[in-house]
Amino acid sequence: MIGGTKQVKQFAQLSDREILALAISLEEEHARIYQDYADGLREHYPASAQVFRELAEEEDEHRGWLITLYREKFGDHIPLIRPHDVRGFVNHRPLWLVRPLGLDTVRKQAEEIEYETRLFYERAMSRTTDAATRKLLGDLAAAEREHESLAQRLTELHLTGSARSEEEETRQRVFVLQVVQPGLIGLMDGSVSTLAPLFAAAFATQNTWETFLVGMAASVGAGISMGFAEALSDDGSLTGRGKPWIRGLITGLMTTVGGVGHTIPYLIGNFNVATAIAIIVVIIELWAIAWIRARYMDTPFLRAAFQIVVGGLIVFAAGVLIGSA
Repeated sequence: MIGGTKQVKQFAQLSDREILALAISLEEEHARIYQDYADGLREHYPASAQVFRELAEEEDEHRGWLITLYREKFGDHIPLIRPHDVRGFVNHRPLWLVRPLGLDTVRKQAEEIEYETRLFYERAMSRTTDAATRKLLGDLAAAEREHESLAQRLTELHLTGSARSEEEETRQRVFVLQVVQPGLIGLMDGSVSTLAPLFAAAFATQNTWETFLVGMAASVGAGISMGFAEALSDDGSLTGRGKPWIRGLITGLMTTVGGVGHTIPYLIGNFNVATAIAIIVVIIELWAIAWIRARYMDTPFLRAAFQIVVGGLIVFAAGVLIGSA
């Protein structure tokens, strides 16, 4: 660092010695990343974890080839040159530090890493004049090109029909636990809990604008409250429910959406029309909640609908009675 600015070399400025040193760093870094992928996937996706373990072993083998050639050409000291020391490399997001890992996201990033590495070897091969170095770099470029087919072969080997089924079931469970459940909790609370204050205000004031303001205040307030409550409920480390701030955000947004849905009709100036539309929106919201419970929570639709409708009608009736008193 000079004057606070990081010194980065142009690729064209690298010597053969520096190119080999950089290649060694790349292979070592990628092997570690794939090992971390394997570690992060082993609990929920053991077959995919095995794929990445074997890819890591191949990267270690490549590093060994490079080190052998480097020692033959330049001796035992290998300078530390990393990708971020050379202009042109992409700074990948450190997905390997996140738990739990998303399978599709990991596979996509692995493909990006292999593609970038192949381009590096092809470009490096065109810059060196040493025959042995060119041959090794060419072999490594070919190996990176074959990694996609290697991944396919490993997938066929390890991801058997039962393994695929188990991983898909796991992915579905994680999605339900981390996205559907907090969203459903928010939607239920927003759709049901705001009925009483909204319709109480509607029948008490007979004023659509005042009713709209009450509904918006109730919806936003409930969203903030539910969002914080969900985010602070647990950190997800033991329950597998994911990052608390993401759950809180999902719950808070869906709570607000649930309340705003039947509040918006009161922007209409005619009280009777606005109330009729608001009631229709409530029916649609309750149907949607019942469908989500039936789709993702293995609850029979009629039972889910009965439970939600009964609860919603009780809250609705309470709001109308209080507002009409």
